Amino acid sequence: MKQVRENPESGLAITIAATKVDGIVLSLTPNSHSYNYRSAVLFGYGSLVEDVEEKVWAMELVTNSVVPGRWDHTRTPPDKAEMASTTILKVKVVNGSGKIRTGGPGDEKKDTEREDLLQRVWTGVVPMWESVGEPVAGGEGRVEDIPEHVRAFRDDTNKVNEKYAKTSAVEKA
Repeated sequence: MKQVRENPESGLAITIAATKVDGIVLSLTPNSHSYNYRSAVLFGYGSLVEDVEEKVWAMELVTNSVVPGRWDHTRTPPDKAEMASTTILKVKVVNGSGKIRTGGPGDEKKDTEREDLLQRVWTGVVPMWESVGEPVAGGEGRVEDIPEHVRAFRDDTNKVNEKYAKTSAVEKA
């Protein structure tokens, strides 16, 4: 954070990368195995968010990006200590790239012409997706029933993730 404070006009150079694996692609030969995935890399400059209103807005966005609607079902706004202990960076993206791999195996011609190999080796995609489990009540809260916004998050997330992984196993991007 020291670099961000020392260079407020240009900001701190930042790289953000993310990858999500959607399946394991099994081919006729290990050298042709692959993954179905989505990935992105962003390059930019970060600056501190110091305006209280903007900081609270960013905190709400982050909270609701984890579980939609969660901000409204908690004690908000954050108190003075929580605000002081939280740093928010605003990133100005200047460049980026993304890559998606979907579909089944891409075997080499020399292998697809070998009938013995085709008869002996299973090929295909093992879809993978992130699954959200059954919520478990805990902590100091006395509410036992799982709130609807939490159940909806679980159900919707599981449906979307499973559908995407299975679809990407058979469709080319």
